[in-house]
Amino acid sequence: MPALCFKEVLFPGFKVLLDPQMASMYTKEEIRALQDQTRAFLKEGTNLPATPEALESLRNVLRFHEHRYYVQNDPLLADTEYDHLYKMLEAVEKDQPDWVTPDSPTQRVGKSLNGNFKTVQHLVPMLSLDNSYNSDDLKDFDRKVLQLSKKNAVTYCVEPKFDGGSISLIYENDLLVRGATRGNGVEGDEITTNIRQIRTVPLSATFSRYGIQQIEIRGEVLINKNNFKKYNEELAEKGQAPLANPRNAAAGTLRIKDPAEVRRRNLEAFVYHISDYTLLPGRELPEPLQTHEGSLKLLWELGFRSPVKELRTFERIEDVIDYCLEFEEGRDGLPYEIDGMVIKVNAIDMQEQLGMTSHHPRWAIAFKFKARQATSKLLEVKFQVGRTGSVTPVAKIEPVFIGGVTVSSISLFNEEVIREKNLKIGDTVLVERAGDVIPYIVKSMEDLRDGNETEIHFPKVCPVCSSELFKEAEEAVWRCINIECPAQVVERMIHFVSKDALDIRGFGEANVRKFYELGWLKDIPGIYKLDFEKLGALEGFGKKSIDNLQQAIERSKTQPLHRIIFGLGIRFVGETTAKVLAANISHLLELQTFSQEALQGLEDIGPKVAGSIVHFFSNTSNIEMIRELETLGVQLTNTHKQLDIAGALAGQTFLFTGTLPTLKRSEAEAMAEAQGGKIVGGVSAKLNYLVVGEDAGSKLEKAKKINTVKIITEADFLKMVQ
Repeated sequence: MPALCFKEVLFPGFKVLLDPQMASMYTKEEIRALQDQTRAFLKEGTNLPATPEALESLRNVLRFHEHRYYVQNDPLLADTEYDHLYKMLEAVEKDQPDWVTPDSPTQRVGKSLNGNFKTVQHLVPMLSLDNSYNSDDLKDFDRKVLQLSKKNAVTYCVEPKFDGGSISLIYENDLLVRGATRGNGVEGDEITTNIRQIRTVPLSATFSRYGIQQIEIRGEVLINKNNFKKYNEELAEKGQAPLANPRNAAAGTLRIKDPAEVRRRNLEAFVYHISDYTLLPGRELPEPLQTHEGSLKLLWELGFRSPVKELRTFERIEDVIDYCLEFEEGRDGLPYEIDGMVIKVNAIDMQEQLGMTSHHPRWAIAFKFKARQATSKLLEVKFQVGRTGSVTPVAKIEPVFIGGVTVSSISLFNEEVIREKNLKIGDTVLVERAGDVIPYIVKSMEDLRDGNETEIHFPKVCPVCSSELFKEAEEAVWRCINIECPAQVVERMIHFVSKDALDIRGFGEANVRKFYELGWLKDIPGIYKLDFEKLGALEGFGKKSIDNLQQAIERSKTQPLHRIIFGLGIRFVGETTAKVLAANISHLLELQTFSQEALQGLEDIGPKVAGSIVHFFSNTSNIEMIRELETLGVQLTNTHKQLDIAGALAGQTFLFTGTLPTLKRSEAEAMAEAQGGKIVGGVSAKLNYLVVGEDAGSKLEKAKKINTVKIITEADFLKMVQ
């Protein structure tokens, strides 16, 4: 069986592996007509004819563009143009409230929910699936299906098992009338208002075309990995604890009382099963509902996201097994979390023949991927002090093997995480590690407590220097504000010698800590006062390694000024901001004279960053350290400043995001600068080109909303350079 190309299967923008007729719920003629209507409405400006017919035409245009954007990931309209049409619709509906329809795009947003969610009964119980963990289990499932069905061969459908929050949707007379959580399988919480915030769930669908009057659909609500990362970054900027994982975040979001917050989290829904339906009087069973594959294609045609792109059919269980194993191997490259594959008998009449137990259907089984979770015991919590004084609690657990690595230490981020998860020393905890993401504690197993557990007390003073800790009102992080704190001193030196700062090779973290403990290194200037004769007495330091280290230290004295600025470890000042600062000064100490307002006038420097720079250069200890570095021979003037480079990219601004196919980001930035291009720190109207690699996140989404920003690939960029 050929290797599976996951980019073609699940990544937006790649070829859809479907029959061409399945590519859209709209025909080519309908698309052209809707595009013509779109241009006509945009040309009208705000002068929409105030008639119910014109209003419905506008709604149809907006529904079409929502489907292209949220379901097919292939928009035909700029965001600003969509917003303009949406506001036109809002304005007319406000003036003519009697013309508002339940499935209007404006009716997604509802009022905040009050009190508890109403409990509703599913039309058909949402049973669990039987699980398999190896090929033998799948072969046994195949044997039982053949035996019970009395067939020699069965066609199976195989699709991803999405890992989010399960939902049930009911449509009546083509309108969405109810959305509910899975609950206990028989009853769930009625969450229709929140479901309406999910753009991939149509508010109406023409089931009546197929003779269907009422239908119940099952699905899974997810958060795209990039959206999840973006949302956690926003929480971090506010000093709030991050969400644990996309699965828990999606399921938890469904029960939030504020629909506006649900909308902000950008949930998506995949529907994967039609559980019940009622036909219109006199209508016969439509052909698509006679197979599982046909039902998913029907849902796709009606505007839902169903896994038709990922769906495969096989008659041999060996081929099913191969497909499952291929998907497991590539799971980390997918834009969504999946925890397995689902195998279903394709023929609906055979599903009915096979029936179900009280727990699971006999015609389906889940092939579960290798566990990314494990339980362990929380032994202790240590508190580490970082370069900027942040105090981070770190859980020490009994070593446990998860996702290919042994985990024994886990960051708990801040005090609020400890409180929210109600962690205690001695707890049995559930630990998760997804792909290459750092491990985290999902929850404590409170039911397993025996009374010997102890509370975790967050320190009131620095665990290293005993200075009183401080926390800003808008942050969740406690900090040691003693700049002479030994832990901060060591972390600042480690940062100063690092590859992206002064790049002193051979002077890594281990050596910084060793020299500090021996008393040979006390601060950053001490790096340039190191007694190399003493190093010969240490194991592993021969003449050649000492000579190499001495030469690396000497070379670092002539590093470009932006590297020195970055190496100082000023809070919020990254590599790009350091380059901006260096480009606007001739000597490092000139930054003493910059006010916060002047700094904010520089490219991509906001109030928070500007305030941090002013604070750093108003500290006399920092100024004394900088002067001592200069005395020791470190070049603090901008000898590398090049104001106008004549090159292919002169005058153009660039930003790189995601993983590039062949270049490291630092290499790409250097290539752009060598040709006169400038690197900026964020997406704004000042950006000319956003170079996008794999797993591009929030920068790409923001760039799409700015018409002047050109989004290009690495290949496009290399052509420009050449």
